[in-house]
Amino acid sequence: MAELVPLFSGVVLGLVLGYFRPSVRLPVGALLSIVLGVCASAVTGELSISWEYVLIDIPLVALSATVCLVAARTFARRRGRPDSGAYG
Repeated sequence: MAELVPLFSGVVLGLVLGYFRPSVRLPVGALLSIVLGVCASAVTGELSISWEYVLIDIPLVALSATVCLVAARTFARRRGRPDSGAYG
């Protein structure tokens, strides 16, 4: 149940990254994945047990953000509007 926090924060991050220019998506995504991964470990209480949980939560945030970004872009393109909004 504690792994839902990094998953949901990754989904939100993936949706937010769609509004950034493609040239800054990777640096911003990497930085926010680290920040959100550490925050997720702190919120769930895993950080007080061991810092090694951060090594699980950071990639979990990054992977879920990537999947969500790709899914949102694919959905926007299949709707027939490749240049609509941020996901074009």
